[in-house]
Amino acid sequence: MSLAKQLRVPALEVRQNASRVFYVFAVDGKLVPHFAAVSRIERKPTGRLNGYQRPEVLAHIQEIRQYIEGTDPLIPNAVVIAFDGRVRFERSRDSSRDQTCSQVGTLVIPVTAGESEAEKPGFIVDGQQRLAAIRDAAVPSFPIAVTAFITDDLKQQTEQFILINSTKPLPKGLLYELLPATEARLPSHLEKRRYPAYLLGRLNRDAESPFKGMIQTPTTPTGIIKDNSILRMIENSISDGALYRFTGVENRETDDTAVMALLMRFWSAVRQVFPSAWKLPPRRSRLMHGVGIVSLGFLMDAIAERLRKKSIPSSSDFAGDLRGIQEVCRWTDGYWDFGPGLKRKWNELQNTPRDVQLLANYLLHEYKQRVWSRQ
Repeated sequence: MSLAKQLRVPALEVRQNASRVFYVFAVDGKLVPHFAAVSRIERKPTGRLNGYQRPEVLAHIQEIRQYIEGTDPLIPNAVVIAFDGRVRFERSRDSSRDQTCSQVGTLVIPVTAGESEAEKPGFIVDGQQRLAAIRDAAVPSFPIAVTAFITDDLKQQTEQFILINSTKPLPKGLLYELLPATEARLPSHLEKRRYPAYLLGRLNRDAESPFKGMIQTPTTPTGIIKDNSILRMIENSISDGALYRFTGVENRETDDTAVMALLMRFWSAVRQVFPSAWKLPPRRSRLMHGVGIVSLGFLMDAIAERLRKKSIPSSSDFAGDLRGIQEVCRWTDGYWDFGPGLKRKWNELQNTPRDVQLLANYLLHEYKQRVWSRQ
């Protein structure tokens, strides 16, 4: 049986408002791994997202380690740790209660030998690379400043992680997968992507989704379709297309059921009409490539508009219209015929604004000529 201990460190309690409190203290960086873990992102079998950290960047860690092992190193910026409710703050008897924004005292952190990462009371929100470098550095100790907050709410931990790292070169896929698990107000560029990221997660996990397990994210690294391609397709439709009328603009509330139904019915029809190009790597199928995903998103909007009287067209409705342009599509071989003197080999199309516009305009033109105008 392991023996529980307590690490007691002098700390300053800072109250920013009635409900938000954080703590500032200093501790030997080599002790941090004993009470704080790195919560690397993973998805449970139930689909629930757990964790929020990025993987260690070894080259960056090595650079910091060499600096720490050098002459007179200085790392003044604090790491950020989220503690659970087992950590408590004891106000000093000498601390004046008249100080409304700060109090002096002691932070009491339980430390138990042999604990697994998940059992530790702290999780590193920011400073993973610095702490890894200190851990591995050939120095006896290295004190570091820590800013900490106490909460048992994983959402609050995740929100702080996103806010702290939103201006850093954090992997975008990690941010996108974390966004749906948050509720706090975020920077506008992230706020805009929260709902599309939620829809992406549903498309990647729901059993009936044609995209199930196919979208590449940190928790689905084997996916073949880039997450950003799906996000752009969804964002375009929410902004100016078929999803617009279901997402709180024309209606009072966003209709998630209608949004998911439209997306899954259209892309199920795409899978049905183009089976030989479906589920292939993008290098073998431009249907699975960003240029194909985003361009077909515009076609989805056009078909849904033509069939708007049905509210949400069925998969068979979508498939019927898609078959009208089937013969002009060159997803896996041949040449796209964009007009006199403008032929492009199937795999020459790239995920650039120019090529996306070229392909989208072509598909829409052919659709209106072959299907819409003949109805």
